[in-house]
Amino acid sequence: MLLSYLKIAWKVLLRRKFFTFISLFGISFTLMILLVVYAFYDHTVGPHTPEKKVDRLLFINRATVSYKNDNGSNNGTISYSFLERYVRPLRTPEKISISTYFSSTAAYVGNQKLDVDLKFTDGQFWQVLDFDFVAGRPYTLPEVQSGAHVAVINERTCRAYFGTTSGVLGKTIETDRVRYQVIGVVKDVPGMRFNSYADMWAPISTSTQDAKDPNYFGNCMAIVLARTPADIAAVQAEFNRVVDQVPVPDPKKHAKVHVYAGTLLSSTVRWFNNNSKPDDGVAALLGKVALVALLFMLLPALNLINVNVSRILERSSEIGVRKAFGATSGTLIRQFLVENVFLTLLGGVLGLVLASVVLHIIDSSGFIPYTTLTLNPRIFAGGLLLSLLFGLLSGVYPAYKMSKLHAVQALKGGRN
Repeated sequence: MLLSYLKIAWKVLLRRKFFTFISLFGISFTLMILLVVYAFYDHTVGPHTPEKKVDRLLFINRATVSYKNDNGSNNGTISYSFLERYVRPLRTPEKISISTYFSSTAAYVGNQKLDVDLKFTDGQFWQVLDFDFVAGRPYTLPEVQSGAHVAVINERTCRAYFGTTSGVLGKTIETDRVRYQVIGVVKDVPGMRFNSYADMWAPISTSTQDAKDPNYFGNCMAIVLARTPADIAAVQAEFNRVVDQVPVPDPKKHAKVHVYAGTLLSSTVRWFNNNSKPDDGVAALLGKVALVALLFMLLPALNLINVNVSRILERSSEIGVRKAFGATSGTLIRQFLVENVFLTLLGGVLGLVLASVVLHIIDSSGFIPYTTLTLNPRIFAGGLLLSLLFGLLSGVYPAYKMSKLHAVQALKGGRN
């Protein structure tokens, strides 16, 4: 029966090519936009290298000090000393890493300047995250403690500085007149992974950070690895208890210190919203995105409903004959829904192809460093699910309208 429905659907699509083109264009274009947006979302906060254990990671990257009498607040990134005092001693996590944000430095290959984004980290950084090493190894805790001038670089920097990615271990790279011995080479980390992104990573003990600076604001962040995904809430609860005991910098002016340990999604939203409030804004953001996506899908769905209704009127005599020979309303509804889902799946496949082309163009443009936007299995499954949802949304009403046509009325052309 299903095969018969599919054959009929194919014949119907070929009968009115213009209507078919309009329908496929609306479906494929809508799905292309949604898939590209979802690819960016997945690329930013999904479980990808080096944040593969994203369901066990928490990020502490912003602090806010509020003033008394609702006179505003100061907020920004956190100092090394604050993280050492209030984050490093946490007992619930499995591991804790403290690092700086990347900063631009200059290296020279002959007379040519090479911009290198440098990030300073502790030894635990390589244990908390999962980098793909193509050569060598990460630096160790003893090397960090001793202030060893060693470094891990990415493939792009390795090729640009040494002209190759092989045989570079033990060689020296110089940035901002400081020399480091290369001990490891990793695959490029996308720029959208701002918690871990850099061109070069070096021990934090070799940076100019003042580890004893008592200020709460600085240029550092912490990455916390929970033992299991279920421990995330316990880690957050322990950290919140610690933060509640943090003294304000100036009791005469300041009311409270606010710092939160958030998931990758939560910390990213906080970062772009520039806030450290209890409400991280994730629920509001996802609600807005869902509303926009629904409205975006609704317009072509309404268009497809109109096209489908017109198609039904054209097929009224066929419907009348089938009803006269005993076809039930349920049978007709199932047939039309199969036809509509078949059409939307074709549009979905076309949308996937178009999305792949657009993502390839974005990758090739170099707009975002080391971007690799691809339609991975999660995005592909999301595209198919959206196609099915689209088919059901746009097919229910026309199918219901078709099933309610009386045989005599249908044979007369679907009009009273």
